[in-house]
Amino acid sequence: MFKRILIANRGEIACRVMRTAKEMGIETVAVYSDADRTSQHCKQADIAEYIGSSPASESYLNIDKIIQVAKQHQVDAIHPGYGFLSENAQFAKACQENGIVFIGPPVDAIDQMGSKSQAKAIMEQAKVPLVPGYHGQNNSLKHLTEEANKIGYPVMLKAVMGGGGKGMRVVNRAEEMPFAIESAQREAQSSFGDQQLLIEKCIVKPRHVEIQVFADQHGNCLYLSDRDCSIQRRHQKVVEEAPAPGLSDQLRHAMGKAAVQAAKAINYVGAGTVEFLLDSSGEFYFMEMNTRLQVEHPVTELITGVDLVEWQLRVASGEALPIRQHDIVHSGHAIELRIYAEDPARDFMPSTGQIHYLSEPSFLSDVRVDSGIVQGDSVSEYYDPMISKLIVFGDTRTSAIRLLKEALSHYHVLGITTNIGYLHSIISQDAFADVALDTDFLITHQESIQQRQTCEHGILLTMATVARLNQPCQLHHKLGKSLPEPSREGFRLSQQQVSRFNFTHPNESKQIENHQTVITHTGQRNNHFKVNVQDQLYRVTIIDTNIDSTIKNGAVMTVEIDGVRYRFHAQVTPDSTAVFYQGQAYEFTHQPNYESAQDNQEELNPTAPLNGIVSALLVEKGDQVAQGDPLLVVEAMKMEYTINATQAAVIDDVLCELGDQVQHGAVLLHLSTPDDDPTPEVKHASNQS
Repeated sequence: MFKRILIANRGEIACRVMRTAKEMGIETVAVYSDADRTSQHCKQADIAEYIGSSPASESYLNIDKIIQVAKQHQVDAIHPGYGFLSENAQFAKACQENGIVFIGPPVDAIDQMGSKSQAKAIMEQAKVPLVPGYHGQNNSLKHLTEEANKIGYPVMLKAVMGGGGKGMRVVNRAEEMPFAIESAQREAQSSFGDQQLLIEKCIVKPRHVEIQVFADQHGNCLYLSDRDCSIQRRHQKVVEEAPAPGLSDQLRHAMGKAAVQAAKAINYVGAGTVEFLLDSSGEFYFMEMNTRLQVEHPVTELITGVDLVEWQLRVASGEALPIRQHDIVHSGHAIELRIYAEDPARDFMPSTGQIHYLSEPSFLSDVRVDSGIVQGDSVSEYYDPMISKLIVFGDTRTSAIRLLKEALSHYHVLGITTNIGYLHSIISQDAFADVALDTDFLITHQESIQQRQTCEHGILLTMATVARLNQPCQLHHKLGKSLPEPSREGFRLSQQQVSRFNFTHPNESKQIENHQTVITHTGQRNNHFKVNVQDQLYRVTIIDTNIDSTIKNGAVMTVEIDGVRYRFHAQVTPDSTAVFYQGQAYEFTHQPNYESAQDNQEELNPTAPLNGIVSALLVEKGDQVAQGDPLLVVEAMKMEYTINATQAAVIDDVLCELGDQVQHGAVLLHLSTPDDDPTPEVKHASNQS
């Protein structure tokens, strides 16, 4: 067995690998960039070595530097995690050439599956069912469009070397091909260093079902379980569960057999995942094989009792698989949610910044949190926005869903925006409970998900008021100082006592007037009162309130607002009140922050939607654009964000250059409305290169 390994990755997966390595008595070496100097994976490793500046291309993708560090610390092997260099045949070869074991499949297997085109050719020969498509080398706009026309729209463009939704575009008609190809190629080049694309027939509303396979160096190969990963946004998985619900034993066996067949066709070794599309008739098609450990591997671990990282380490060191196919036993049901630093209300825009407060639900039984962050850490714009994974186990799928909702209500993050509330809304949908799953799930149920996730702002402010009024006596001792009292006016016995709070929230200010009755014979407050929010009156009854030991300065409260019962968590400090409701976090401060409205000219000028890098400039000074024309592209966290013209305009000035790093809110272009020419010549930016 290895004595020391290097983990060529960061964040939660680096911490995950370290956990098993330490349990096995294996020393670990971490590598880090400028952005990760104080990261948890560095602190948890036995040794941590700096490898370069923040951009991944200058650090985590720097093969020579990683090999240099590995040799310097005399490691026996390198675990690549997932993403970055995990499926890079050149990296695996460099390990081999330097006498270092690559904890993954052979170079040839990575090579064959690394190219989606080549992979499909191999699978076709191995009699594994394939989706119709074009996998040739000619990537000219003309040829790709011709092939798409032959296949029939809609089609899917995919980066040949891709994964994780990067370099993927759905194209519904021929007119969309030019911009879709350019955008997909640009993203593919940025993420994988290769812009080659393939085309597949877009199967309408399939399920995404994958099979976990494992093979050793002695010719043994088996499949452990299947997983459903149908719920995706931007082709990236959000919810994963095992086993895939609703599959017959016959279908489960057929897919598992095909997955092993695929692995054996390339002499595979180690952990791998064969991904299939499953249509409504029960037919399945090979999509791709991921030659690495998957993000969603914990759900397989929970239902099989197998530590897949331990198996990876043992197989890479030459040991045989400890069990055979007939020994695999499934128990219960596991579901994983990916926690992203992103804002679902802003088209999933990544959220960066410092995590001011963090409380994870790890204290709950049968709940696992794979994380690489702690309170005080910062989320950078340089890497993927996934910050952790929440995994639960239940005897049945129903009990797992119930536990998952409880865990989400106890997952509290302040300082950045997350998708926790959005995830709570997803798993609360009837369609999810009824296993009505397909890859269009989020599109089909978008309105229902949004409605469930959206809580009326007045209700949230009322919750904050209730929490604030109910906390001063309880928290006085814990805080060491009194909370600021609301202003009072018109106090008289037998009359209503009027209190005023002024809560502020990012981009808006709301004043709350609280009317609370007074019990005259004792002077104590009862649990019935009214809250006035901007002339909207809410009648409130406090049902129950308790100190929440999982939240610093926190309480869990049940209140009735206008006859509807709400259960929420709250955190009250001298300067702020945070409300956590159904996975959503709202922090209100007590210092007004009024912002003047932008004038029309300012609204016309596009600004950076997030911290990122300008990866494409599609206009020049003097160009005229129409409403909806793409102006430029900002790349962040390995994803592209196209900024479009909000109305017809003239480009007066370009304030950024290709490759510039821009900050959230920075003005990128100066625009003006065109002259009142009845037939202006409009130069569409989408036709420029």
